[in-house]
Amino acid sequence: MTLSANLRLNLTGAEADPALRAARYRAAIDMAAFADAQGFTSVNVEEHHVAENGWLPSPLTMAAAIAARTERCGIGVMALLVSLYDPVRLAEDIAVVDLLSQGRLNFIAGMGYREIEFHIANKPFAARGEWMDHVLETLLKAWADDPFEYNGRLINVTPKPFTRPHPFFLVGGMSRPAARRAARLGLPFAPPVADAELEAYYHAQCEAHGTRGFTHSPPADFSVLFIHPEPDAAWATLGGHFLNEVVEYSSWKTPGVNRPLEFAAASIDALRAEQRYEIITPQECLRRHRERDDFFAAIHPLVGGMPLDEAWRCLELYCTEVLTPLKLASRV
Repeated sequence: MTLSANLRLNLTGAEADPALRAARYRAAIDMAAFADAQGFTSVNVEEHHVAENGWLPSPLTMAAAIAARTERCGIGVMALLVSLYDPVRLAEDIAVVDLLSQGRLNFIAGMGYREIEFHIANKPFAARGEWMDHVLETLLKAWADDPFEYNGRLINVTPKPFTRPHPFFLVGGMSRPAARRAARLGLPFAPPVADAELEAYYHAQCEAHGTRGFTHSPPADFSVLFIHPEPDAAWATLGGHFLNEVVEYSSWKTPGVNRPLEFAAASIDALRAEQRYEIITPQECLRRHRERDDFFAAIHPLVGGMPLDEAWRCLELYCTEVLTPLKLASRV
């Protein structure tokens, strides 16, 4: 059995009291350290800006803190909105986190689709595709061994990352231009929703550009999980935290941008019926692991401002009643 357990940290639902916000951020780092010690395969963070419910805006800062408190787990940024950054500064920051983690950093390079995020970053929304090309090309040159010309001058960006030739990353997107971008640069492609036609187009573009790559998308039945001994009672008392996250995320819906956790769920019952945010018992989670070798448990304890005691209960239940039996069985 291949055990895949991921801790999702996006820090939504931030409190008004700065002391409570600080406690939530510190708890996230403590949870990452605990998950790593318990055998989680990865800890993932996200990026969004000027979100009303406090979405994490600084994924690389958080990734660096996680790197300092963990030893084994992969650290993912899903997604890093590279089009919002100065490319050389971004290359430096990614290299530093990759060094701190000794090569455990990975990310999906996302372009972004919310005009307000480009506005606050002072980056061109209308020309975001061209800007993303520039950022990705600069990252690859910056991490290479040789100096390169940048804005008319020869520069050598340091430090170089731990991972050679560069940290592992995929290009995100759900369009043909995104597929072409990944293929042209010889990078793997990560559509947020599996699309056979788009994946075939990507491989055709790889062949046309003389590159090689692969695609990766979440499984069709992907969901994020909260572990609780009494799911019905948990939905009744805690469901508002899930709805808090989903309502804002879905309010950013953009035509032509397909995202797997976006849906028009206006009530807790409707959200539960979607089965994309699930509250399940430890026994049900254990059953899924045992029945499906490819089962990927995305544990989301801090969803939507979840009280810290409930969040810790979720994580500890998964570790003691799901991970521990699985690890014991694997040693037999």
